[in-house]
Amino acid sequence: MARFGLLIDARKCTGCHACSIACAEYNELEEEVNYNRLEFVEKGSYPHVKMDIIPLQCMHCDNAPCVAVCSTQATFKEENGIVSFIADKCTGCKACMAACPYDARALNEARLAEKCRWCPEKLTQGEQPVCSSTCMNEVRLFGDLDDPNSEINKKMAQHEVSQLLDSHGTKPRIYYIK
Repeated sequence: MARFGLLIDARKCTGCHACSIACAEYNELEEEVNYNRLEFVEKGSYPHVKMDIIPLQCMHCDNAPCVAVCSTQATFKEENGIVSFIADKCTGCKACMAACPYDARALNEARLAEKCRWCPEKLTQGEQPVCSSTCMNEVRLFGDLDDPNSEINKKMAQHEVSQLLDSHGTKPRIYYIK
């Protein structure tokens, strides 16, 4: 069984929002809800200022705090490593939102804390999640972390990578090229 992960090369991101628009369209999200966002961070001081763009979403953590606090098992970890969500089991308590250090949950119209699911319908068809397949700059590379011959592992071997907030011990499945 595959153990999925995502490699993000934020150096290539232009901030076009194709990933977040495709995600919202595919998941039929309300206007104020998004599972996939870009953070714009200024670094330096005038006249040597740089803008970093950081794509963010659910990190599908191996040690997911949202799973640990969900009293109804509405949020759970699948065998392939994806942190999933079943709306019918959710009581709307928002414990998962409070537990997530990545601010990756979004309240939908029904006031339930939805999240990125890495497009399981696409994965079943052997396709990439829409955020990855839509990116024209190849910022996102989705793949099997357990397959040493996968493109994601080959690219990770070529670059120094990091994970966001790794000091929290969540063991996120999203890696960033430094």
